[in-house]
Amino acid sequence: MTVSISRRALMLLAGLALAGTVSLAQAAPVAFTVPLTGDQQVPPVQTPGNGTANLTYDPSTRIVTWNITFSGLSSDATMAHFHGPAPAGKNAGVKVWISQKGTMSVTSPLSGQATLSPEEAQEFIAGDMYINVHTKTNPGGEIRGQVVPPK
Repeated sequence: MTVSISRRALMLLAGLALAGTVSLAQAAPVAFTVPLTGDQQVPPVQTPGNGTANLTYDPSTRIVTWNITFSGLSSDATMAHFHGPAPAGKNAGVKVWISQKGTMSVTSPLSGQATLSPEEAQEFIAGDMYINVHTKTNPGGEIRGQVVPPK
């Protein structure tokens, strides 16, 4: 009987340890790339401009870090944001400023980080946010990319 209880306890302990390992693996930061193009704008924008957003998201801290590059825009960039909640093909309001708020001049590259609220984190993970780079010629946005973290 004692051996049986010890084996059960050992199996339970091993199961808990494995569950803890899986939870830690799921909470690891994830890095991914988002292409930024005019055809993702709503409505689409004809532009030779494009960009790339390299993002890292840590679900345990809700911190998103970015390094965004862009070139070939029709005019000077004025600002950049994360917008949401919105799936691809829909527009939404500003959630997180990427460029400095109040400054109407943005140069590539843009680097920074922000801590998302719990609601913003859910939208981010669900793919309901997008990055938008605005320009003087296209104040509603010239290039855009839907943020879709890998599963």
